[in-house]
Amino acid sequence: MHKASSLSELGFNAGTASSGFFRPVADDSPPTPSAAHRRLTKVSVIGAGNVGMAIAQTILTQNLADEIALVDALPDKLRGEALDLQHAAAFLPRVRIVSDTDAAVTRNSDLVVITAGARQIPGETRLNLLQRNVALYRKIVPPVAEHSPEALLLVVSNPVDVLTYVAWKLSGFPASRVIGSGTNLDSSRFRFLIAEHLDVNAQDVQAYMVGEHGDSSVAIWSSISVGGMPAFKSLRDSHLNFDEEALEGIRRAVVGGAYEVIGLKGYTSWAIGYSVASLAASLLRDQRRVHPVSVLASGFHGISDGHDVFLSLPARLGRAGILGVAEMDLTEAEAAQLRRSAKTLWENCQLLGL
Repeated sequence: MHKASSLSELGFNAGTASSGFFRPVADDSPPTPSAAHRRLTKVSVIGAGNVGMAIAQTILTQNLADEIALVDALPDKLRGEALDLQHAAAFLPRVRIVSDTDAAVTRNSDLVVITAGARQIPGETRLNLLQRNVALYRKIVPPVAEHSPEALLLVVSNPVDVLTYVAWKLSGFPASRVIGSGTNLDSSRFRFLIAEHLDVNAQDVQAYMVGEHGDSSVAIWSSISVGGMPAFKSLRDSHLNFDEEALEGIRRAVVGGAYEVIGLKGYTSWAIGYSVASLAASLLRDQRRVHPVSVLASGFHGISDGHDVFLSLPARLGRAGILGVAEMDLTEAEAAQLRRSAKTLWENCQLLGL
């Protein structure tokens, strides 16, 4: 049986409810431009699974949106998740929460976060999984782009770099408005490990993972700084065991961080929720912060101009999306690794026939 979630559904007339409770205040002054034209911020999350709901909850508690729209293919789960958030209204900023299985609910979004994706079946090839995700994205992306033609698209589904390319192709949006969450979280894990080792706050550590969000990601050791001071040489000078084998072990630990969490609790959610919320804040509040996210990388660091490949590079984010990509000073070894990562991704994209 359908349960009512508002007094209107229980038969109360919502149209005049406030007029009987509050006395209007007379004000003859003309409305200020900001009061008359303030536009509310709307964020839509496609996919109400563990990752999607962690993102929605973090965006909600950080007061980044005036309206959050949730979309999922499972109506009962979707309604349950929406109600669970709505019931916390007394403890949260005033945010309108709507949900539907129809993408029309996302109309006029400022930011659309896509977390939906097909799960890999045991024994399934990577290519078959990619093709199933492309089929899913064909159902998701065009309606979202139609309902919110000025929105920013933020892709979180894995494999995120290839699916960001797919979203770019299917949406018809400029590349500056299609962004993948990329290695933003990988870089946070990298910073965490260094911060724990040096006993400092992770926010004082700058360290980037770039390239593919996956096995071929590249740790940019030459860029590490702590408190604004270059740190890699100091680490090497003070630790005799900081050889190439040890560095590769640390890189693998960063790459495998998600697998460890999945092995322990069955899925990842909170870290990616905070990671995506940090991206949402930079985008929606025009903060101009630099994040390692999946961007159209052709022409950077020797990647062919003819290869429309998305991978993670440090990018400046603002209300218009990608405002610029940092020209990192890479060692030749780091640049070669990045080009190999790009080649792997480009080959996967070519198999999709988009």
